[in-house]
Amino acid sequence: MKPWWEGYVTVDDGGKTPTLLGASSAPGESGVSVLRVRFASGGHHRALLQQHLVKFQMNPWVRLDCELSSQDSRSDVSVESFAIHPADMSCAVDVKEAFDVLMIAIHPSRLAFAAAESWKVGAQLRERLSGYDEALFDLARVLALEGAAGYPNGPHYWNEVANTFIDGLVARHTSGTASGPRGMLGKATLARIKDYILSHLDDPIEIAALAEIAERSPFHFCRVFSRSVGMSPHRYVVHLRLQHAIGLVREGRTGFAEIALSTGFADQSHLSRWVRRVYGVSLRQLAP
Repeated sequence: MKPWWEGYVTVDDGGKTPTLLGASSAPGESGVSVLRVRFASGGHHRALLQQHLVKFQMNPWVRLDCELSSQDSRSDVSVESFAIHPADMSCAVDVKEAFDVLMIAIHPSRLAFAAAESWKVGAQLRERLSGYDEALFDLARVLALEGAAGYPNGPHYWNEVANTFIDGLVARHTSGTASGPRGMLGKATLARIKDYILSHLDDPIEIAALAEIAERSPFHFCRVFSRSVGMSPHRYVVHLRLQHAIGLVREGRTGFAEIALSTGFADQSHLSRWVRRVYGVSLRQLAP
């Protein structure tokens, strides 16, 4: 599989190849990747991104000429300054001097899921050419340092930091209506669906039952749910089951087999496979 940046960002800094200082994405399905690049003598890139990109300037001062969608800007930015390039939106940046940049790429479905979990269904990431968010910068540095050191605190810690980063983006750098855009499930409907799933974790959960709560046909429900939440109804059920199971594992008061059965997994092996797939760690690594 190609790195996420190949084919998305083209760079030309006077014929010199930029130096890759670090690239990481912890095992699991965080939907987040980190890249740090050094440009020796300035650079230029233009791209139509397929992932959301948050870029942090790592130099004391740099003069940037930026074009993002229909905006143009020239500015002097310092360390910690950041820009947001939403997916599927053209962007271009010119820099005439050496600089380092720390980039956090986020899959659009991951941001959609975080927005839905925050009851901001359909929230859109706001484009910006420069600005400051100290909390996001600190989290970005933690992700880069953990990745460079080989995840000393474990992939699950890295994924938790990534989740906190995305939650910060949703809280402070998105826009949207409280009721959600047309063609998506509303806050009240999602709340009813979530309550139903949580009260039936150890039972089989049929799509037809969830569709009935949303007052839609099963086929149409699956389409609108995926568009609203960033994942299929089945994966959302698995997410809630995993969330509850991991809480029980961390409490350490019940055996893995009992936790699996009480949260709707077929057996301990079934739970273990999902934990490994989503979080990149074993059940035992999550235990206290």
